[in-house]
Amino acid sequence: MEKKNSKNPSLSIVLPVFEEADLIQGLIEGIFGVLQDEYSELEVVVVDDGSEDGTTEVLKQLKREYGDVLVVARHLINRGNGAALRTGINIARGEIVVTMDADGQHSPDDIPNLLAQIPPYDLIIGARLEDYEGGWYRNAANGFYNRFASWLSRREIKDLTSGFRAMRRDVVRHFLPLFPQGFSAPTTTTLAFIKGGYNVGFLPIHVQQRKAGKSKIRIFEDGSRFILIIIRMVMLYDPLRIFIPAGVALFLLGCMAWGAGLVNAGRLVFPNSAIFLYSAAMLIWLLGLIADQLANTRISYHGDEIVNLLNQDQSQ
Repeated sequence: MEKKNSKNPSLSIVLPVFEEADLIQGLIEGIFGVLQDEYSELEVVVVDDGSEDGTTEVLKQLKREYGDVLVVARHLINRGNGAALRTGINIARGEIVVTMDADGQHSPDDIPNLLAQIPPYDLIIGARLEDYEGGWYRNAANGFYNRFASWLSRREIKDLTSGFRAMRRDVVRHFLPLFPQGFSAPTTTTLAFIKGGYNVGFLPIHVQQRKAGKSKIRIFEDGSRFILIIIRMVMLYDPLRIFIPAGVALFLLGCMAWGAGLVNAGRLVFPNSAIFLYSAAMLIWLLGLIADQLANTRISYHGDEIVNLLNQDQSQ
């Protein structure tokens, strides 16, 4: 039986899909099985990112079965996970958007737990527990990304790269132009929400092993992109976090060069290397101040109004 959808769904589930013909039907059926009773105004948006393994045919069959509650888009070529998410979020009409992987690692049973956190949170991330049975190299890389991003953003980040998350659509749409083509979209949204002043929370979830296929993330090539995305997002909103340590490092190198010059000359001198490093440090700090002034012209919503209203209600 064809299932009809309301004109204005309140919830959109966005699934970026690339060659998941064996898994996508079970995932979509699981999502509707978990959510359709409690969330009648629901749509599932699937973006087929240029699959060539029969995924498109499976989605066509599911579209005939589910009708308007299932929205299917297709990229003619494989453009990347970030591009698929950008397409899906642009198509989505729900007030809240949930994104999740289609490779069997994320369970639809966790979706209601994420949704229960909005409000007060604007973005709630399904954080993988420490007992997640991923490859040791991927676990080590994710641990490094989390610590590096936490230091730069001045906020503890428990899972930077998890693709399982729920967020307010009107907020995330502002950040869509920043989405990269590849696998750094979760990193981008996490840091954009945090540095933009929005309420971001982490909900522990159990993540299963992939049920089929292999991970499409390339540890070295995509890892370097993750680091560049982290630096890029921090530069957009808090550039002094980058410029001040860089200037301090150059200043300390200048002190070392000055000390070496004193030892070698046996008298008070300023070697050219020290002068160069001191000048570079000063220029870095001045550029940082200019970048910080530009960043501060951004208008940010800090997501505190809802919390304040709740506190006022409780005090009455």
